[in-house]
Amino acid sequence: MEGFGSWSILTTNFLIVLYLALTGVTFASILHLVNGQWRTQVRYFAVSLASLFPLAFILLIILLIAGENTFQWLGSAHDGEHHLSGWHNYGFLVTRNIVGLLVVAGFFALFIKYQHLAANENATDAVKRKFRNIALLIPFFYVLYGSMVAWDFEMTMMPGWHSASYGVYQFVSMFHFFLAFFAIMLYVLYSSGRMTIPIKPFVFNFLAQMMLAFTILWTYFYFTQYLIMWYGRLPEEMDRFDAMMHHDLAPIWWTFLVLKFIIPFILFATWTPNRHNPKVIVAVAACIVVGTWLERYTWLSGSVDPEYYHLPMTSIFDIVVTIAVFGAAFGIVKWTLNRYGLIKA
Repeated sequence: MEGFGSWSILTTNFLIVLYLALTGVTFASILHLVNGQWRTQVRYFAVSLASLFPLAFILLIILLIAGENTFQWLGSAHDGEHHLSGWHNYGFLVTRNIVGLLVVAGFFALFIKYQHLAANENATDAVKRKFRNIALLIPFFYVLYGSMVAWDFEMTMMPGWHSASYGVYQFVSMFHFFLAFFAIMLYVLYSSGRMTIPIKPFVFNFLAQMMLAFTILWTYFYFTQYLIMWYGRLPEEMDRFDAMMHHDLAPIWWTFLVLKFIIPFILFATWTPNRHNPKVIVAVAACIVVGTWLERYTWLSGSVDPEYYHLPMTSIFDIVVTIAVFGAAFGIVKWTLNRYGLIKA
């Protein structure tokens, strides 16, 4: 378990890559379901992030092979220190995560296929109807699979600790993260002049409005989860919060709260012109992206005693692994954008 802090860096990076793949397709499906007219400008860029599923799968296998370096409770289970629930059965955990990722990736690939077919001017009503039905199921897959990921890789890292709202708290946070990342991605492509599907500037305003909405929604789940445990005087549940909020991880905990709530809310809610300024939008988005990464690491490392974790990016392992993962992700997405003619060579 001594390496848990370093492996938490890899787990954090896995969750980031996984949710980029998941949420890109989910975002495109939601825009289709609500008949958002601006979807035609952004949908292909959003689903291009699904190309990260293979990378997420490779990272998942590495984490599962690592065993107790990834799941610190596994060492206690082997030593017989704790009686763990059936949910912590490691064979069951490995199976559900591998099967779950393969099923979700396959179904999301089906959505991408029918999105392309339905966009053809010669598409039949049957194709359009099937595409709509697939789009209807995508958010359900996102919620169900996202809940399992939240439980396995964060909530149950501390055996016996649970929160009825943790699943929704995590996948709302990651949708918040996706909107911010996507705004940055579109801005970089827009500024480069290489987009083959030009987007209108109002797209950034729409993304800013959605970021503000999810800032408020994330804060609600963040505070509600804490309030129930604090007001109910539940000491076992509050121990985890106390460890993160008042000890070694406290600077990171309060930093991600500022980055994900205070800054976005002040800049977007109190001054409307900021929601029309792409540079301000990208600056706020960068805060949300960094804040979400810190949030994920805090929940992971905060599940163990301070002796088993360290502040992130304070070791060579942390830096090398992060650069390798996101370097690979950048190369994959760039290759996908080129392959499907979304950017000029």
